Amino acid sequence: IMAARPITLGIDLGTTSVKAALLRAAPDEPSGFAVLASCARAARAEAAVESAGAGPQGREQDVSRILQALHECLAALPRQQLRSIVGIGVSGQMHGVVFWKTGQGCEWIEGGITPVFEPRAVSHLVTWQDGRCSSEFLASLPQPKSHLSVATGFGCATIFWLLKYCPESLKSYDAAGTIHDYVVAMLCGLPRPLMSDQNAASWGYFNTQSQSWNVEILRSSGFPVHLLPDIAEPGSVAGRTSHMWFEIPEGTEVGVALGDLQASVYSCMTQRTDAVLNISTSVQLAASMPSGFQPGETPDPTAPVAYFPYFGRTYLGVAASLNGGNVLATFVHMLVQWMADLGLEVEESTVYSCMIQAAVQQRDTHLTITPTVLGERHLPDQLASVTRISSSDLSLGHVTRALCRGIVQNLHSMLPIQQLQEWGVERVMGSGSALSRNEVLKQEVQRAFPLPVSFGQDVDAAVGAALVMLRRHLNQKES
Repeated sequence: IMAARPITLGIDLGTTSVKAALLRAAPDEPSGFAVLASCARAARAEAAVESAGAGPQGREQDVSRILQALHECLAALPRQQLRSIVGIGVSGQMHGVVFWKTGQGCEWIEGGITPVFEPRAVSHLVTWQDGRCSSEFLASLPQPKSHLSVATGFGCATIFWLLKYCPESLKSYDAAGTIHDYVVAMLCGLPRPLMSDQNAASWGYFNTQSQSWNVEILRSSGFPVHLLPDIAEPGSVAGRTSHMWFEIPEGTEVGVALGDLQASVYSCMTQRTDAVLNISTSVQLAASMPSGFQPGETPDPTAPVAYFPYFGRTYLGVAASLNGGNVLATFVHMLVQWMADLGLEVEESTVYSCMIQAAVQQRDTHLTITPTVLGERHLPDQLASVTRISSSDLSLGHVTRALCRGIVQNLHSMLPIQQLQEWGVERVMGSGSALSRNEVLKQEVQRAFPLPVSFGQDVDAAVGAALVMLRRHLNQKES
């Protein structure tokens, strides 16, 4: 009888949804694995901003809502397979920060169908979309000793802001991390949070070469350095589950949390010559840098391409645009709002499918939309614009086609095809929820990138996190 093949669970705590995927080793598949089951649940976690003074630019999420969506996801997975899990991989939205009190971050509630943990002494998650740090405020911060610059929504910038404007709020907590670092710490009952260099780099003030925080620079500016997590290698184990959890045995290995971009890329990039284009709430285009590549010593905040730590001390060259599926959502919301102003009620989901349908029919347009409603990290003050408006290009199909084209063109302007080809890219792998559900975006990607393009699923980051743990388990068994 063939020995039962190991199963791993991947969890991705995204901006708008939580996803989970179960993977099993499948030696006969070209990828070496098969997705047994997956699930996605809307997080609906946007919350009123706790910190006074953050203004309308503040973006925060309620941790209990995120955990609720996570528990709904796990409850939907086949219980029999959950019993056989040998490892849990976790990824999530980078840059954000959540605070908690050591030993009181959560409470395990027994007595239901399964023990679950609920947040206790925990702050809101201040997300990567938070805009409270103005350009002037960022300019007042010390210069990092890192190749990555610091932008609004980055964990260390947010902590500096709280230190200046809400110092009281920091006093209740003694631990911090991304939302996925928090979940790993709670699952394993870690006394101190652990963070991979992928997430540490996303906070700012982290040097990837020395694998350490800029402690001296931060300390001399009065930064609460005791909040900075310890660093662990991505792909390493953070701990073991402290309770049985949805049939998953107590003592199951949990990997240190990964960045969602790196996890997505890991699930899609089968060759070093693949670039991965991920369009979900925001957009990233990532390619593998040659081994031995080292980024410069100092940050260039105006450069559209940044170098993110990947696995095995390698780097990804990344164009990360703030304008992706969120721009389409803003457009849909605008239409629904206009309809309401006209006394008509319509569901956002109806508007979305109608406009995609209309744009599929409308293959081309002269209308040009620069979609940067949210600015870009390298151009924080840029806004969106619509140009070349003629009376014949005003249908919903024209406008939606132009908007989708604009999203892809904006990314292409940050990281042009010529640059990708110089890096040896031969194929583009498309991934992410906004791309997998939008035929028009797919067409525009194929139009902008004259290379072979193939498309994945919308649970890629969860699959990537599970795959890291699966390969780890298989390598251990071999050795």
